[in-house]
Amino acid sequence: MVSRLQALADPNRLRILDALRNGERCVCRLTDSLEMAQPLLSHHLKVLREAGLVSGRKDGRWVHYSIIPDALSEIEMLLAGVREDAVTAGPILDRC
Repeated sequence: MVSRLQALADPNRLRILDALRNGERCVCRLTDSLEMAQPLLSHHLKVLREAGLVSGRKDGRWVHYSIIPDALSEIEMLLAGVREDAVTAGPILDRC
């Protein structure tokens, strides 16, 4: 989970996920739409892949990337649990 949250902590990676939100995209299209140099895009895609947030499918010389929905569901469940606990938590009476 830590690696997934760390991967999401970068603005460029969030931009990539946003670009993938409507489905699979070819890396060549991502390079154009994000106006990002190919080496930088490849680095960020590698981080997202290693964190288990996106997958790549090779088609000829191009790779098509897509979001792994289950990975985002796991993050949502973690954050929902934290939010629920924070909402229902009472004051801490343990004094130092």
